[in-house]
Amino acid sequence: MEVVRAHLKIYGRVQGVGFRWSMQREARKLGVNGWVRNLPDGSVEAIVEGERERVEALIGWAHQGPPWARVTRVEVRWEPPKGEKGFRVVG
Repeated sequence: MEVVRAHLKIYGRVQGVGFRWSMQREARKLGVNGWVRNLPDGSVEAIVEGERERVEALIGWAHQGPPWARVTRVEVRWEPPKGEKGFRVVG
């Protein structure tokens, strides 16, 4: 089992549409760890750790988000895993 860590920045209409809470629900369903938060520039930032295929599934979900979101771009930066536990909404 390969554990990976992805740092995401999600752009578009992603604040005020339940994006963070929906991502938390999806992450928990997939069994991945990390966190998600809104940024002052209107984007959403997330750290996701877990088995590669599960992390990639959440990245795929982030390209759509919840029904009211309109995602225009997702930036992904791969990083060394740091041992995140659980998945939480921060900030």
